[in-house]
Amino acid sequence: MTNLSDIKPITYLKANAAELLKYINETHRPIIITQNGEARAVLQDPESYESMCKALSLLKLVSMSEEEVRDGRVFENEAVFKSIEKKLKGHEKKV
Repeated sequence: MTNLSDIKPITYLKANAAELLKYINETHRPIIITQNGEARAVLQDPESYESMCKALSLLKLVSMSEEEVRDGRVFENEAVFKSIEKKLKGHEKKV
């Protein structure tokens, strides 16, 4: 949930950029930047942004996996491991 103190107008950003950068990097809380009273951007520290991107990627993989299970695109463990072993044996001969 966003705290009202984490919403700043663009004029505040222009006048206090260094202060805002220090704040977001110390607290890891994003700042919502408004223009004409509307949210227009989010200012976020790099560490939190990277963490968010990783979480979204993981959620996408989970969603794709759920879809594959619903569609019946699943394989028994034994068949998967046999396929991997076969590919590895074929690769050893080529090296």
